[in-house]
Amino acid sequence: MSVKFERIKNINIPPSSLVSLKTMGKQYEVCYVKYMNTNNKFPIKWLDDNKYLNLYTLEVKERKKIKNRSESKQAISKTLKKIRDYINTNVVDIKKCKWVTLTYKENMTDTKQLYLDNDKFIKRFRYKYGQVEYIMVCEPQGRGAWHSHIIFIFNKKAPYIPNKEIEEMWGHGFTKTKKIENITNLGLYFTSHLGDMELEEAKENNIEFYDSDIKEVLEIDGKPLEKPKYFVKGARLSLYPPKFNIIRKSRGIRPPTKEYLMYSKVKEKVDFRPPTYSKTLKITYNDTKFDNIIKYEYYNMNRKY
Repeated sequence: MSVKFERIKNINIPPSSLVSLKTMGKQYEVCYVKYMNTNNKFPIKWLDDNKYLNLYTLEVKERKKIKNRSESKQAISKTLKKIRDYINTNVVDIKKCKWVTLTYKENMTDTKQLYLDNDKFIKRFRYKYGQVEYIMVCEPQGRGAWHSHIIFIFNKKAPYIPNKEIEEMWGHGFTKTKKIENITNLGLYFTSHLGDMELEEAKENNIEFYDSDIKEVLEIDGKPLEKPKYFVKGARLSLYPPKFNIIRKSRGIRPPTKEYLMYSKVKEKVDFRPPTYSKTLKITYNDTKFDNIIKYEYYNMNRKY
């Protein structure tokens, strides 16, 4: 089914409207739907992996095949959002966290081997530092090799860990270990580093992009660069295999909570502060000609206003 999303001018949410509130640690996401589907049914029903039934028109249609993740922007956006939600729900004190990056010296492209190597590293790390929780995201490099980003979450202030120690535990190549500080939205900060690729790397790998996809970066990790760097937004997404599991996490990682309540109650919960960010979308289901309006509001209680 073809679905069109169009960004429109923000609307005001009526105070008495029922909205969904997703709580992620000290951050909140509000979702208002103008025409709420009370029976909670999406207007399609999957018949098998390749075909679906349009419940409005009763037409049977073919599912569009995808070769890689970049061809399904909606699915990628959903995955990155899921990663942000998990991080923000479980990281309420950044002083308790460490960010570790693992890379391969060789051009290692085997995803099964990647899983085994990461699993061994996690076991070694936990043997030395205890049963810390973690959120791991695997990312492909242009040359085909993989690297992994891991946020370790301790139950107290994270200890000092020499990068040399991490490199010895890993044993497959370069590693980077850093503490996390001065970041009010770690989930957004973390996922903004995923998917983008340096312009020269994108050109070397013959990845197609538009001029509008290029962004200029003047600083990295809060440190000014001697000269600007240029990245292609989303270029790395084309390197992900379609069914590859981008995110892994420990059992103690909690999902965000979700509840439904009146918008006026939400405003009380956030101390009547303005949203940190908001957007309004018009959604059209092309097969049914049905339109709907959805507004999202985001509140970051870590920020002053």
